Amino acid sequence: MSGMITILLFAHLQEEAGKDYLELPLENITVEELKKTLKNDYSFTQMDQIMVAINEEFALSTDIIKQGDTVALIPPVSGG
Repeated sequence: MSGMITILLFAHLQEEAGKDYLELPLENITVEELKKTLKNDYSFTQMDQIMVAINEEFALSTDIIKQGDTVALIPPVSGG
């Protein structure tokens, strides 16, 4: 399965997508580019506040996502 990345979704992103993960034919894109793509293609809200982890390590907006990577999108947790 070349050229695919797995994106794990949590909280409201799961609800918006109707599933708990996406597999997209993307590679060698930055975290920032991925967020823009998801916002445009899936109408995800609050992407600016989402924390991103690549292969279980927190990532910066300039980090590159490669094929075969697993990306987790972690929304801010509201407590109270």
